Amino acid sequence: MVVIIQALLWIWFLGCTTTYRFGKILLVEGEGIKSAEFFALCLYSAGLIAYHAYLPVGRWVLLGVLLLWAAVQFRCHWYYTIFGASERKLQGYNDCFRGTVRIFRESDTRLVPDMYHIVLHLLILANIVGCSLR
Repeated sequence: MVVIIQALLWIWFLGCTTTYRFGKILLVEGEGIKSAEFFALCLYSAGLIAYHAYLPVGRWVLLGVLLLWAAVQFRCHWYYTIFGASERKLQGYNDCFRGTVRIFRESDTRLVPDMYHIVLHLLILANIVGCSLR
């Protein structure tokens, strides 16, 4: 089960470097290989290789990568969802992810992640739990 969750996160996050579009539905617009997202994907890939090739040490490497990634996602998304965001931050986020699938409507005071990021964050958490329990 852990391998499936790891693969799902890798495939899902690949969307940050390659655009996932289904007809007129935009799930996420990729930033390409010269982006911070691609670097994060490479870091996660290295963590996965360490996890599967060098247990038990690799488990701690992957867990470290996942915790760092979760902290970055918290700082970039959930902090502003919980505590509110400036008008500039809201405008930038909403412009960047305009046209993506949303479960919840945009707010005038808080950052509301689109569906892609909600699923991404849930997959990161599921991977942290899976990595911790093995």
